[in-house]
Formats: sequence, C-alpha cells, structure tokens
Amino acid sequence: MPLVRTADLITEARSEGAAVCAFNVITVEHAEAIAAGAEAAGRPAVLQISENAVKFHGGRLGPIAAATAAVAAASTARLSLHLDHVEDEALLRQAHAHGFTSVMFDASKLPYGDNVKATAEAVRWGHERDIWVEAELGRVGGKAGDAHTPGVRTDPAEAAAYVADTGVDALAVAVGSTHAMTARTATLDHALITALRDAVPVPLVLHGSSGVPDTELRRAVAAGMTKINVGTALNKAFTGAVRAFLEAHPSTTDPRKYLTPARAAMTETVAGFLRAVSVSGGNSG
Repeated sequence: MPLVRTADLITEARSEGAAVCAFNVITVEHAEAIAAGAEAAGRPAVLQISENAVKFHGGRLGPIAAATAAVAAASTARLSLHLDHVEDEALLRQAHAHGFTSVMFDASKLPYGDNVKATAEAVRWGHERDIWVEAELGRVGGKAGDAHTPGVRTDPAEAAAYVADTGVDALAVAVGSTHAMTARTATLDHALITALRDAVPVPLVLHGSSGVPDTELRRAVAAGMTKINVGTALNKAFTGAVRAFLEAHPSTTDPRKYLTPARAAMTETVAGFLRAVSVSGGNSG
C-alpha cells in the first residue's frame, strides 16, 4: 500500500497507549524483512535510513530510499519512511525530494545553545514541507558506553525548555539504553520516562532499543515511550544466520543461499519487537 506518514503512525499509537517500532534499513533485505515482519505481526512500522547507512551506500540517498519505498509500497502493512540521525544539513535537505515524511535531526553532540539553534532551524525547514521532526537531548550512548554516566540522562526541565525553544515534534531521550548492544540486558529508568512524559507535550523516542528486554520495553511504553528504535538486533539476526549457513555450507558462492535465512531471521526479529510493544499498559498480550 502507499507509504503513510510517520506522524500519523505516532499519533495513532499514542492514542492507543502503544508504540511504533522504527527499524534501521541498511540493505534491501532489511527493508523486505521489516515489511514482512510488520505483515506477520499485523502492526505498522517505520523504515528508517540513517546517515551512516547513506554513507555506506556511497553517500547517495536516492537509490536506497527508492528501493525501501518500493518495498513498502508493495507491502500490505502500513509503513512510513524516516531519515534517521542526520547531522549533515545537506542530507537533511534531500529528505523531502526522496519521499521521507519524517527526519531525526541530531545536533546532540553540540553545546546546548548550538543544539537548540540548529534544531530550531531544521524544524522550521521541515515544517515548511510537512515533515515531522525528531531531535535528541541527552546522550543515549553507544560505542563509548556512557549511558549510565551521571549527567548524561535527559533532564525533564531542560527537555521542556528544549521542546518549547525548538518546536520539535518528538524527543529522543537518554534513559538508560545504549546504541549497538548485542545482549538484551539494559535496565531503563522508568521513573525518569514518566517524568519526561509529564514534562513535555510531544511523543518520546527510545533509541538503542536492541539491548532492552521485552519486559522493559513494555514498561517503557506504559511509562510514556511512543517510538522504539531498533537496529543492532536486526544486524545480529542477519549476521548470525549468514554465519551459521556458511559454516554448514562453506563452499557456497550464491549469496541468495545465505541471504534467504538472513532475511527470515530479521523478519522474525521484527515481528517479535512489534508484538512486544503493541499492547498498552505494560502487558504482554
């Protein structure tokens, strides 16, 4: 079916007390798996392409965006297209031409004042083109592993001021999750999530959700998270399936032989995350 707007998916999920999962697309197989997983779970999803993924594709957004959009259009699931973790303003300004209805503009590495100024400009540009804009406040962490360092988590009062000063449509917050986790062992600060939900009028976004167990995700949704970003979990499933196939069939040269189980493993992972966050009130359903 035609692509839907990310804003519509977020609004619907928020009204249901549920959440929407946004999954990172790196290859066409990722996009196909996300669409298939959404169909299997009977839930909508966001297909998001990060600035790093664009760099992987030679700095060209058009081909991977077109392929992802084509996969979504051929699916029976309700899917949207999101441009994620954009730091390059030139890339941001390509979003509208390539069919993205939402972007995450990431100025979180800048000093607070510069972050506000750059994000407010990105929001102004996006809203002129009916693009929903997400931003980040605090440091989610990643390869540096700083998610639990004092002072890096998002402060509710600062978040309220930031949203008011930038006009963002959603806010990614640091509440204990970490990018690039391969084990689902993260523990979130649910009291902080609730405080942030009460402090800001816009939906909250959880980055680094691959390392968060289902029970923690459900509690996070019940506390106020509306968009759940997942990337590493798909890559772990993909690589694990490829590795297992090639270990069992070391003479294989046809990539379709190992990409088929890799895609299937990602599909199962996508469906699992969607089912985990689709029920309100912190219940498993």
